[in-house]
Amino acid sequence: MASDSKPHVVETGTVPAAAATKPSFGSRVAAHFKRWWWVHLIILIVVVLVVVLPVVYVGYPNIAQHDINKSTLNITSMAISDPTPNSFHLRETQVIGSSSAFKPNIYSFGAAISLLGGAPFITVQIPKFKAHDGVQVDVDQDVNITDVAAFTEFSKAVMLNEEIQMNVYGKADLKEGSLPKTKITYNKTTTIKGLNKLKGFDLVDLTISTSAKSGNNGKGTVYIPNPSPFTLTLGNVTLDLSVNGTAIGQSYLTDLTIRPGNNTLPMTANVSTLTVAGMLGSYPTLMLPVDIVGNSSVYNGEELSYFADALAANTLSVELNVTKALGGIL
Repeated sequence: MASDSKPHVVETGTVPAAAATKPSFGSRVAAHFKRWWWVHLIILIVVVLVVVLPVVYVGYPNIAQHDINKSTLNITSMAISDPTPNSFHLRETQVIGSSSAFKPNIYSFGAAISLLGGAPFITVQIPKFKAHDGVQVDVDQDVNITDVAAFTEFSKAVMLNEEIQMNVYGKADLKEGSLPKTKITYNKTTTIKGLNKLKGFDLVDLTISTSAKSGNNGKGTVYIPNPSPFTLTLGNVTLDLSVNGTAIGQSYLTDLTIRPGNNTLPMTANVSTLTVAGMLGSYPTLMLPVDIVGNSSVYNGEELSYFADALAANTLSVELNVTKALGGIL
């Protein structure tokens, strides 16, 4: 018997799924950096290296050298003492001028000193200093003369010229703040006043004894002007005296040190009174034109050729009042 029941039809449907939540921009960025942080680190390092390294290793040294080149050097005093044929003690004060906004440390360095265009004659150890406008740098040390001929030319230049140009050259380390040290070249030429041929030198007085049997028969006073910042220890100085090329004797300055300013110093002499007397017929006014030329410079028993040559290069001329010198006996 056929069943009259109808088959059951079950209808099924798809239930729509809930829409997925879209990540925020911040979370996407965070996820990106979490995954690719190392790439960004490399990029950052590269950028830092590209920007910073040229500044530190190119720009910074160039700026430092530029500021050194623009700075000025002024020697306010230079004293030479305890001289030997190959050395002396140097005391020097120098003032650095600078318009730079930076104030770096310049470390101690050896500076070669020369007359401009000449060979270096000493090397001075410049002490460490902090560079700024007006900083004073003091040198106080024994130095060896590395080139006697060059120092002789320097001594002559100081004696004969109103001004000289002295060069200071060396390489030093410079450090600004937390930046690394960088090497700079210090190459400065400074103008210094010289002795200007001792212009203004005068024989203040001279008394000549006619009764002296031997040795020195004269004593007097000389005036030596020094417009320069140099203090020069020359030791025992012997000067040749002549009239129109005829020798009349020698004068002596014992333990001579020429200091800046006016120097009034005692002098002794050995004058040939017979030679002088023989000249008086040619000088009816009894005023003899005496030429004075350096003969020697001796310190602690050692001849200082560089000072002797400088003294010999400069002829001084004075008028000798014979009547006054001989005490009015003529």
